[in-house]
Formats: sequence, structure tokens, C-alpha cells
Amino acid sequence: MTQPSSADSEYRAAARRLCRRRLLTGTAAAVTLALGIDLPRPAHAAAKLDPARIDKDPFTLGVASGDPRPDSVVLWTRLAPEPYEPDGGLPREPVAVRWELARDKGFTRDVRSGEATAHPEFNHAVHVVPEGLSPRTGYYYRFRTGIWTSAVGRTRTAPSAADASGSLRFAAVSCQAYHDGYFTALGHLAREEDVDAVLHMGDYLYEYAVDAHGGDRADPTLRLPDRFNKETVTLEDYRLRYALYHRDPDLQAAHAAHPWIVTWDDHEVENNYADETPEGSPPEAFLARRAAAYRAYYENLPLRPPQQPSGSSLQLYRRLQFGRLAQLDILDGRQHRDDQSAGDGWKVPTDETARPDRTMLGTAQERWLADGWESSRAVWNVVQQQTVLSRRRNRTSGPYPLSMDAWDGYPAARGRFLDAARKAGVTNLAVLTGDVHVHYAMDIKEDFDDTGSRTAGVELVTTSVASGGDGVAEPGDWQTLRDANPHMKFYDGRRGYVLLTLDQRQLRADYRTVDRVTRPGAPVSTAASFVSRAGDPGLKEL
Repeated sequence: MTQPSSADSEYRAAARRLCRRRLLTGTAAAVTLALGIDLPRPAHAAAKLDPARIDKDPFTLGVASGDPRPDSVVLWTRLAPEPYEPDGGLPREPVAVRWELARDKGFTRDVRSGEATAHPEFNHAVHVVPEGLSPRTGYYYRFRTGIWTSAVGRTRTAPSAADASGSLRFAAVSCQAYHDGYFTALGHLAREEDVDAVLHMGDYLYEYAVDAHGGDRADPTLRLPDRFNKETVTLEDYRLRYALYHRDPDLQAAHAAHPWIVTWDDHEVENNYADETPEGSPPEAFLARRAAAYRAYYENLPLRPPQQPSGSSLQLYRRLQFGRLAQLDILDGRQHRDDQSAGDGWKVPTDETARPDRTMLGTAQERWLADGWESSRAVWNVVQQQTVLSRRRNRTSGPYPLSMDAWDGYPAARGRFLDAARKAGVTNLAVLTGDVHVHYAMDIKEDFDDTGSRTAGVELVTTSVASGGDGVAEPGDWQTLRDANPHMKFYDGRRGYVLLTLDQRQLRADYRTVDRVTRPGAPVSTAASFVSRAGDPGLKEL
């Protein structure tokens, strides 16, 4: 790793101040003080930048929408005429941005419009939430400032609360390490039709250094500044890393084509962190680092105002309804968990692993999820979360190592999860997962030691967009994992995404793959398709 810069040194000094202050002032206030993560000043106190002074296209990072409801959706952009500069090429002054929403791409049938302010305190990001929209309706949107107009985005609202008709189509994606390859899968996803929302399971970005040529992309035309060739630690680091990712044309296209619903995993901050426990950061510095990462996460994704962070905390778990067809519970399995037992990797479980009070979600989130299931009237209860829920063994005879970072490392928490679903009468449970850079299709068994036990639901694990580089259909452990885990119906090691289609009768999962990502242009194909019938959980290959 490179030597700490002056910014890093200032960060570490601030973190030490944080450590001393937190008992007196509270974590959030101390992080705010230590990092200078301030809020916008009142409008009357801040003179706005004249947009006529912006002499380069400020919409270099594209547009995005997200968290659709029947009557509203989030619209996002960030102004950055110089995206690889820490300030984005703008002075620390607010900028007026006009937004427009229409029923047609030519904007002849306007629906809503207005003006928002891109505040420098939020790195000139804009979050707009137009309300009073029609349910299950497609819209187009764009932004303007000065002489500049953004690319046009397309979005869609959710069905009304009583709507049980038709079908829903989601796309599940995860793990997009820029330095491991091109986001080819996202380019194909942008061209998929009738997608109601893209569900991102985490690892939107990675904290590791990216060299001048983009790592394994090995792009000879790319000349990234040296500031990217270091691990992200400070607020400036994370903001720049999001700018790098948003400059990718395939990511921009996928955001512009469909609304996104996001949750995080670990790499948005640091590999395998658990709540306030880091993997490699100095413990006294970690909360300040987490605050910076959470701030940049909100700034750069289409999240609603309740998700605005407070110091080193961000309320990410939330619920969206898609008529009577689906309830979507978006979980945060990183911020509230206990530390991994026996280390972060594949380890034989210990007495600590089996401790009954260990949690993946935290008490409040567990209760919130159980209450949501109790009141659900949806045909399908879909859970968007990070790490593999179902048991995975990597050998056919014991003792059996298990992944301590996944739910296998938190068996009591998994037991409470499944008990809550059973007590609530959830008959059609679909868990969507990322993290592991491979496709899995699995039945969730009530007792994984008894192949004849009740199937509680299905787990659809999406592979990575790029993380891990070029993959193969059958990795070296393919046969072992299939033999060791009879509930595993499918395993593929290539990159891609999952298309999930839901209606009153069934769930269908199409596993889409590309053969390579270290060079652009790979075609996409469907490696396998499965269905699970409503009222009769369990995956059957088509």
C-alpha cells in the first residue's frame, strides 16, 4: 500500500479525536466534528453559483432513479465537470438544477418539473422525489443547469397497493469491482425490457487501489490519476471512487434504463467489517472511516431522505410494496451484526459460533422484519440481502468448515429468521443474495441435515458483475459443492445477473451469464432457468 498522504494523516488525527470524544458527545456528533461532514447552510446564507459560469458538461456521472413507490420515485444526479478532481471541478457554492419528468422521451407530455439545489456539502449531488405520480407507470426524466442538459433516464413507479394483476420483473446484481473487469453484464441489463427495478445486493464499489490502466481492464487508453491508486479511507477517497465507477458507460446505461433499489455489503467501507469492528483499519479510526463511506454512499445513489446518514450510522433497511404481488424487504446485514466468530474465512464452527444471542441483523431489524411479515398480504415475500443464507459445505465429510461471514457463521440468527417467516405464515419466501461471485439456486430447508424436511423458501444468489474476473461455468469445486449440498440446484462461476419474474402462480429465475469481463464485448446468454410455484416452494429447472 502507498504511504499515507497528508489527507490520510489528517483523517487519522481526526479519528483519534473521535475516539476521545465519543463517550462524551456521542458517535454521530463526534464523527461530524472530526471529519467536518457538515450539512448545507440555509438557502439565504449561501449565494448560488451562476450556472452560466459552468463551461464544461457537469453531467458526466449520468443520472439514476430508485426506490419506486406507487406515487413517487427518487431521481438522482451529481454535478462534476471534472469528475476525477476532488471538488468535481466546481467551487464550494450551491448550484440551481432544474429537473423535468415526462411521459415521453421527447418531453412533450410534461408531468412534473421543478428546481433543486446541488449543495457543495453533498459534493453537488441532487436527490429529487417527485410525488403524486401514477402507479405502475413509465416516465422519462432529465436535469438542466445553465446551457447543459443531462442524459435522459427512464424510470417506473410501483403498482398500487391493491393491484394483484400482471407480473413483476426484477434484476438482481452484485459485486462490481472496477479493477477486476468491465461491467459488460450491466450493458446487457440496460437493454433488458420490462424491468420494474434492479436490486443491488451490495459491493457497489471496492475500496482497493486502482492503477492508471484500470487494473485487470488493462485499458491502454486509460490514464487515471495517481489518487485512485490507493485504498479508500477518507471522504474524498470514497467520493472519487464513486466518480470513477459512475463514469463507466455500462453502469451509466443500466442506471438510466431502470430504477435501482440498493443495499450495501462490506466493500463500500472495508472488507468483512462487522458493525464497529474493522478487518484491517486501526480500531480507533474505523468509525470515522465508516462515516465517510456512508456519507459518500448516500450522496452517490438514488436513496430517499430517510436514508441520509447521521455520523457513522445510516438507516438502510426499509420496505417497498409492489401491489399485492410482492413485498420487498431490503436488509442491512453489515452495520448491525456481531463480529465474525473464529475469523472471517471458512472455519469449523466453535462454541462462540453457536451462541444463541449472536445476531446478523440486530434486535431492532429482526423485530421490524418479523412485524413486516406478520402484516404482509403479498403473494411473494422477497428479501434483498447480502450474504448466503442457506448452509454451504465445501467438503462431503466432516468436520465441516463453514463461511463465518455468511449466515452459516450466525446459525441462531438464521434460525430466528426462518422461525419468524414460519410463524408469520410466509408461504412464498424468496431470498435474493450476492457476495460470493457465483450463481447459486438453492432450496431453503427447515433442517439442512434432513433432505426431506420442509422447504421454507428459495434462495437465488446472483454472481458478480465483474468481481473475480473472468469466470467459468464449472469452477474446480463444482462437483464437491453439488454433492455436499443436496439443496443446491444450480452453481455457475461466470459473471452476470439474475432476472426474476413473479406473478400469482409462480416465480421464475433466469440466470444470465457472460463468459469474460477482462475484455469488453462478451455476449450474454441464459445458463439456466428455474421456477417455484406459489404455495409449493422449491426450485424446478425448466
